Amino acid sequence: MNKTSRPTDRHAIEARLGMWLAVGLSARAAAVPHDITERLRVSREQAVLRAREARRAAPSATIIAGVSSRGVMTLGGFVPWWQRAAAVLPLLVLVSGLVAIEHWRSREQVLAAADIDAQLLSDDLPPSAYSDPGFAEFLRDGPAP
Repeated sequence: MNKTSRPTDRHAIEARLGMWLAVGLSARAAAVPHDITERLRVSREQAVLRAREARRAAPSATIIAGVSSRGVMTLGGFVPWWQRAAAVLPLLVLVSGLVAIEHWRSREQVLAAADIDAQLLSDDLPPSAYSDPGFAEFLRDGPAP
């Protein structure tokens, strides 16, 4: 079989395999002793009953469940206030971190501008130096060694 097999080919192969297994099991079922056959029948009936009960219980199992502080599941959707607050806590930490980063960045910009202004005001320069385009870069980098 090639790698680009169609889904219908795959389904046909699965159907043939299933039929082959069913025929093999049916042929060997006659050789199984009567007591084992009865136990298998009873087990099959119990499994069908459990499956029916599980299907009936499935719609009622969609109730929201929470976990209490002792690890016991509580039904009904009641979640204590501190658990709701703990769910929001990471968001609050993230937002406060972003605000702190923005505050630090703006403070650094103000300090850099204040440093340039202090250098301008404390140095004796001719007025033509202030109009030079490379003067701000000279102040930022400092004098050459």
